[in-house]
Amino acid sequence: MGRRVAGLALAAVVPALVAGCSSADAEQVATGHSHAGGGMVSMPVGDGTRASEVGYSLDGLRVRERPEGIGELRFRIDDPDGEPVTDYVEELTKELHLYVVNDDLTVFRHLHPTMDEDGTWTAPFDVPDAGGYRVIAEFVAVDEGGNGDHVVLGRRVALSPGDPGDTAAGDRAVEVTVSQAPRTGSDGVLRLMVRDAAQQPVDIGTYLGAYGHVTGFHTGTGAMVHLHPLAAPEVTEDGSELTFHADVEDAGDYRLFVQVRVDGFLHTVPVELTVAPSA
Repeated sequence: MGRRVAGLALAAVVPALVAGCSSADAEQVATGHSHAGGGMVSMPVGDGTRASEVGYSLDGLRVRERPEGIGELRFRIDDPDGEPVTDYVEELTKELHLYVVNDDLTVFRHLHPTMDEDGTWTAPFDVPDAGGYRVIAEFVAVDEGGNGDHVVLGRRVALSPGDPGDTAAGDRAVEVTVSQAPRTGSDGVLRLMVRDAAQQPVDIGTYLGAYGHVTGFHTGTGAMVHLHPLAAPEVTEDGSELTFHADVEDAGDYRLFVQVRVDGFLHTVPVELTVAPSA
């Protein structure tokens, strides 16, 4: 599991920093982290543009349409021997995170499927427009040595529209802007400012154990990035600011989908980000 993720690479468990940790713990986060079974979890491998990475594959992807307009995705994760994976490490309170995004990055869904005993995952979904989409699975699989393999896989699929639902066109109740963009390199910092419609600071709660989730996509390559704040938001007169450490390899334009819980409601806000090369 020595490969490095293209784009932005983060330590596998940033929520440990949210709750506070010692310098020794922080060093462990930077090199991989331990889990309840006593093993180590690798840095993430894959960027969601390929269906197979380091022996793991996203297979059996099927779409079932339902009369009421809510579809269902079914898939499995196969191991290097071609057998369905059934043993996962819980990451950010879930064993697997599923993302659905369309080709022009205007529709985004963050789903949490359920797994049957045979290793088949299912998730209900709705999208507002028919067309080409990518289904991306992020998970930590337990390997034969009891360690965790953190992998991100993706596969393309054509989807039909379901219930109109909401799109990622924007969340008018919450505004998110970039207050500091990272440059390429291992020491990048991303800062996001969160405000309400009156341009005032907001009270940010936790969602899946973190103060926010950022799922982003390089507009040129489609490579996915997944970030979480390093600590609780800093509330100033300008807004509530979240800080992320970002190890950015590829310069260019990214479309971020920022998920924050404000006043008990989960908001998904698209944000444009340009990452410049290091000086």
